[in-house]
Amino acid sequence: MATDLPVFFADPHSPWQRPTNENTNRLIREYLTKGTEIVQRQPYLTAIAEELNNRPCACLGFYTPQKKIHKLLMEGEGLASTN
Repeated sequence: MATDLPVFFADPHSPWQRPTNENTNRLIREYLTKGTEIVQRQPYLTAIAEELNNRPCACLGFYTPQKKIHKLLMEGEGLASTN
């Protein structure tokens, strides 16, 4: 309410309403299985985040997000003109 932004809450027991969340949870579970105690091990958690962020994605043509944005910027592929 303080930000005056619309907020969406998925219905309980409706994972199809929150696909990004469910996919991220699935990826994280590859590193941290259920029941794993997460203690203050920031370097380990940072390494997991970096590895997940540098995975090739099917939706990006099997580029990593970093490589895809670089390709878009260098080739001008699919970028809107500001003129």
